[in-house]
Order: sequence, then C-alpha cells, then structure tokens
Amino acid sequence: MRYSGKYPRRFEEKYKEHGHCGETVAKVLAAGKTPAGTHRPIMVAEILAALDPQPGDLAVDGTLGYGGHAQALLPRLLPHGRLLGLDTDPIELPKTESRLRALGFGMETLTVVRSNFAGLPQALWEAGIERADLILADLGVSSMQLDDPARGFTVKHAGPLDMRMNPQRRQPASVLLQRLGPAALRQMLEENADEPRATALAPALAGQLFSTTTELANAIRRILPGVPKEDCDDSIRRVFQALRIAVNEEFSALEMFLRHLPACLKPGGRVAVLTFHSGEDRRVKKAFEAAARDGIFGEIVGPQRASPEERRANPRSASAKLRWARRAAL
Repeated sequence: MRYSGKYPRRFEEKYKEHGHCGETVAKVLAAGKTPAGTHRPIMVAEILAALDPQPGDLAVDGTLGYGGHAQALLPRLLPHGRLLGLDTDPIELPKTESRLRALGFGMETLTVVRSNFAGLPQALWEAGIERADLILADLGVSSMQLDDPARGFTVKHAGPLDMRMNPQRRQPASVLLQRLGPAALRQMLEENADEPRATALAPALAGQLFSTTTELANAIRRILPGVPKEDCDDSIRRVFQALRIAVNEEFSALEMFLRHLPACLKPGGRVAVLTFHSGEDRRVKKAFEAAARDGIFGEIVGPQRASPEERRANPRSASAKLRWARRAAL
C-alpha cells in the first residue's frame, strides 16, 4: 500500500498509525492528536490517586475501551490482585484483550467480559467476585470509535449514520431519527445534549431518513443558515451526541450502574467515574450525594478536571470531569 501523502486524511489510509509505526505515532502525539485506531486514557494520575490500588485488590474497569486505564491499574494490583474488565463493543474488545495479554496479564490476573457496566452485578457473580475493592467507569466514547467512519459517530468523514457501541444490538441512529416525531426529538435534544436550537431543529429533522453522517450534518447547516459556522458546528456535535446517547440507552445504563454500585463495593472500597457532559455528570453527582446522605458513602470528591498540561496535549480531555467516592466502613 502506498502512503497517500505526508499526512493522509482518510482513516483507512493511516495504516502507519494503525500499525504503530513508532516515528509516525510519535509525531501524531507531539502534535496533540491521537493516532488512528488508538485511544489516550484521560486523567490517569488522578484516577490512580483516587482509587489507590494496592496489591491483592479486586478491581473493576467497567469501560475497558482501549485498555489504557486497565494497563495502569493492573501492575499495582500484583501480586494476588485481579481486574475484571467490561466492555460492550464486540469489535474493539478482542483487540484490547489481545494487547493486555501480550503485556503479560494472564487469566488469573485479568478477566474480560463483553457486557455493559449496567450488568456489573451479574458480571461480578459470574467471575466469582462478591464485591470489589475498586470500580472505575470512564463514560467517554473511545477514540477508536470516534475516528472510524464505519462506526458513524462523528461527521469528520462520511460514514453510515449508525453510532451503536454494539452493532449487533439495537437500531442505528438513522432508523431512530426516522421514527421519531418532532416533540420526541426536541425532548431528546434538550435532555441528552442541552441543545439550545432544539425547537428549530426538531421539526425539520424528525421523521427524515439520513443514511450518512454528512447528510445529517448538511441538513443541520441548511436549517441554521444565519448561525455562525462555529455555533452551527456545536449544534451538529450536540445533535450527534443526543442521538448516540439515545441509540445506546446510555443514561438508563448509567442510572442502573449507579443504583447497583454501592452493593458491588466492599466497605471502604472506592469508585471513580469519569464523565464528559452535563447529563452524565448530573446523574453521578446526585447519586453520590444521595448515597452520602444515607451514610453509604463516607466520602465524596469532585469534580476534578484534567490538568492544563493534559488538556493541551490531549484536547479530548478538556470536557472530562472526575468524581470519586469511598464506601463507608461497616
């Protein structure tokens, strides 16, 4: 294959980044970008400080993703510790497990389960774990999903309007949008993304068939002709976010996870949740505060933000908020 120019634009052509060519990857990282097909874990130092993993601990990574946080946690659990990694993406999960196995983390140390973190109690039971010492949930979308046009998560390149974390389940975003009425779409845009232009967008988009990401983005631009380009791009991003949350039922999964969370933690155990937009953060904040009032959590901390240095090096960390809590000792 011929490398198309010094800086190829198409995801499929960035095979030097996919193949982990050291020189190319280093240049991409130095430019503050994420190499294609990879993901840079966010707020690793802050998460390690919050969870304080110790040898022998039983830990859960509820959103394994590319495995960056797990890779940082696993050495600190040894010897005799164990990590249970959950992820619902059938495309990326086998790749992540292979990378972690290649680093020397065997079956006795790392258990990988294809499951949404809402299924944490069942995953713990099947793994023979009564309760965990540490639980981490990174609610962000992995760069591997965002950057791949075939997954349909963003408008950077034309791709099918899909957005499913698990392409084997639920309906793609194109079908959902075609089935929604104006009132339901307006409510979804407001609740899932705080979209200020929902009243203008919903009647024009509801019930329409958009097969690709670019078709939907161009339609939004036509609906907002007098809006400055930067503001219009923000609306496009929020519409995509609202659809992704709805397609994957992210809020209901998060609420179920938060409801079961205290029962899954040992007394004195810690949980850290990394959120990326207000809808997620509100739910985590309210759940932590309610558990603290009931005496279930003895300590709650946050929100913490990524350092200025990390935000410069990895712009995708700019919206991240970290909240963590410690279960009260009985």
